[in-house]
Parts: sequence; structure tokens; C-alpha cells
Amino acid sequence: MKKNVLVFGLISGLTISLLMSVFMIIGTGCSSDNPNYDLSMLLGYSSMIISFSFIFVGVKNFRDKYNDGIISFGKAFKIGILITLISCTFYVLTWLVLYYCFMPDFMDKYADHMLKTVQASGASQAEIDQTIAEMAGYKEMYKNPVIVILMTYAEVLPVGLVFTLLSALVFKKKVKVSSN
Repeated sequence: MKKNVLVFGLISGLTISLLMSVFMIIGTGCSSDNPNYDLSMLLGYSSMIISFSFIFVGVKNFRDKYNDGIISFGKAFKIGILITLISCTFYVLTWLVLYYCFMPDFMDKYADHMLKTVQASGASQAEIDQTIAEMAGYKEMYKNPVIVILMTYAEVLPVGLVFTLLSALVFKKKVKVSSN
């Protein structure tokens, strides 16, 4: 099981890291002067979906290749969550490198974007003030690397958990008991 988890966790992790890096390099993310946050979010979640598809492959591979075509929900879930954790860790580490090395002004740009979006929507001054306060809070939180790590895990882990649950449900197969 360890080898299977490691192989598919690494494939998933490398995939998500590569896609995140490419999207930032080509300027669809926050590294450009005029970032498109909506497109960046769409591409980010698309990369998660592509990457987490390896959870399905890993669970099915283990069931069929190493476990005689049989796997319980619990075992499938365990394999899926371990692959997810490896992949999520790659995602977090990649974000830390991108943020601290290439986009240290990310939160300033994002806060400005959110403020402009709220102002353009015709929001009241109270809503604008609330957005300013929220963004100031996020900027303050982002000064702490531990909070950055936790927030980044909170962004990606739920998506991986959904894929883990779906794979465990789809691929669980019990031993067929033959009746005489």
C-alpha cells in the first residue's frame, strides 16, 4: 500500500505543483501587473481536479493490482486520504515558494482588487468599510507563515477530501460470498 500511495501521491503532487507554477508564470495569476483573479481561481480549481483524479487512479490501482479486486470503503478512504495529503503538501509548499519568493505583494494586490470589486458593485460605504477591515485582517494574518500554511491547506484539502470520499464509494468492492 505504501508504494501505491507514494507513487500516486507524488504524481498528484507534482501535477498540482507544475500546473500552479505554470499558471503563475504565464501571467493568469497574481504575478502579472493586471491579474485576472477569476481566471486564476478557475485554473487553480481545474488543476486541483486534474491532480486529484490520481486519487481515483491510485485507489483503483491498489484494488485491482495489489488486493485481488477487493477493497473496503475504509481501506479505499485511507489510500485516498494519504494521496490527498501528499498532494496537498506539494500544493502548500509550491504556494509558499511562489508567495515568498515571487509574489510577496500578493495580499496587497488582492486586497486592492477586492476593494475595487466592492466599490464597482455599488456597495454602500458600510460594505466597503467592512471589506477594508476584512482585507486588513487577512493581510495581518498573512504575515505569519503558520497561518499562510494553514489557510493554504484549508483551500485545497476539502477538494481532495471530496475526491477521496468519491473514490472510496466508487471503488469499494467486497468479497462475493457464494451460496451453495
